[in-house]
Amino acid sequence: MQIQVDATAGRHAISQLIYGVSYGTAKQLKALRSPVNRSGGDSASTFNYESNARSSGRDFFFESTPAAGDILQQYGDSFVGLTRSAGADVVLTVPMVGWVARLGPDRTRLAGFSTRKYGPQRATDSQGFREAGDGIAPGGSFIANDPNDAMQPDSLDKERRWMERNIMLWKPASAGGIKYYALDNEPARWHDIHRDVHPTGAHAAEIAGKTIAFGEMVHAVDPSAKVLAPEEWVPVGALESGFDQQADETRSGSARDRETQTGGMEMLPWLLTQWKRAARPVDIVSVHYYPQAGEYSENISEQVQLARNRSTRALWDRSYHDIAWMPGNTALIPNLREVVDRYYGRDIPIALTEYSWGAENSMSGATAEADLLGIFGRENLTLATRWIAPAEGSPTFLAMKLFRNFDDHGGSFGETSVAASTPDPDLVSAFAALRASDHGLTVVMVNKQLTQPAPVNLALHGIGGNGSVETMQLAEGKLLKLPGGSYREGNLLIVLPPQSVTLLIVRAHAG
Repeated sequence: MQIQVDATAGRHAISQLIYGVSYGTAKQLKALRSPVNRSGGDSASTFNYESNARSSGRDFFFESTPAAGDILQQYGDSFVGLTRSAGADVVLTVPMVGWVARLGPDRTRLAGFSTRKYGPQRATDSQGFREAGDGIAPGGSFIANDPNDAMQPDSLDKERRWMERNIMLWKPASAGGIKYYALDNEPARWHDIHRDVHPTGAHAAEIAGKTIAFGEMVHAVDPSAKVLAPEEWVPVGALESGFDQQADETRSGSARDRETQTGGMEMLPWLLTQWKRAARPVDIVSVHYYPQAGEYSENISEQVQLARNRSTRALWDRSYHDIAWMPGNTALIPNLREVVDRYYGRDIPIALTEYSWGAENSMSGATAEADLLGIFGRENLTLATRWIAPAEGSPTFLAMKLFRNFDDHGGSFGETSVAASTPDPDLVSAFAALRASDHGLTVVMVNKQLTQPAPVNLALHGIGGNGSVETMQLAEGKLLKLPGGSYREGNLLIVLPPQSVTLLIVRAHAG
């Protein structure tokens, strides 16, 4: 297999913010040299900063509970503190749904659909809070509840007070405080995840109005902070409002928002036009994406492993149809870039604030993650945060470490992307960059084949005919430095093990 790298072609800066995570501990953030750490997800929509409480919504029986010490239940001060201690920037989620969690006496849990109040339900929490039901009657119908049972009203003014408190505690973003605020989490799914307080799907006008109001509020409180929105899951949340999604799900005959509010436009382009008219209250256009053919799982069957490493094409390949039940192809990064350029403004940053291809404890997950990080840099994404930070020492953790801190001393992939081409990226993908620290050329090659090694003839252009090569390799779940080598006359022969990620640091000889 011939792989071509040209250090003089395709040059552009790689944003270092693409190597972020969600809910990383201080130890994980330091080991990965993660630049950003996001606190988000469904429960972040209902976080009550005054009582440090959250609601799980549909994810776990609509229970309002105290936020515990587990990293996945950190939404406020403790999350900011641990992130700053590791030298990373914070992405903090601001609730917009209009309700936040309420606790009982002595900080006890409350149930959004109490079986004592609403009777038997299809399922209940068998892990110690049996009163909490799933809000579905035994016959299958949704139960209508009183949202005040386990929640309390929230407002823009209350969230403003949280922003003001954050500045008092942590200073403005320009002085090292919280730099990024994400506006809620997938608001087009409020009627599903947070049915106890928002049973009707959010209209397009509601989502637009709230993102504009909350974005303006954040900027008023801290003009140096950056606002991220809409935080929707692509492709569904980018196509339809929550109201239209709910109408589709229930086969309702109600007039759709696309007919009555968006003038026939898809949801994201219409949102962008509304934000533009409001003087751009959103600084970074952010979305979420997960593959939909079983890849986002721990499944490591041969079929799913092959799909997992092939489906990364969904981020860049306009000819790749990634979601069988959706019309059209996602090609997420170039399509998002075009939509933002057309409807909002050129050079507005774009972000992928939730993504995962699963299987983090296998080499299948590791090769997919390495492929994704390479794609993010090549395709000029601005910011990305994996959901969630992979377990320390896992193959996926090591794949991220290969790009950011392979030697525990800041050894990393380069900061300027250059051209790299491979005949079949479904078998072996390749990415290349120039590194400022030593003027070296870095090349990452990902052998996705499950059992076959990949003999590669690497052709190097634009860096000098002869030089030295340093090699780091992730294979069989271990990240190792291999013996040093050299290349001659612009060529290097190397055999990549099955399911492996190899990083080369290439330095041309003087003259």
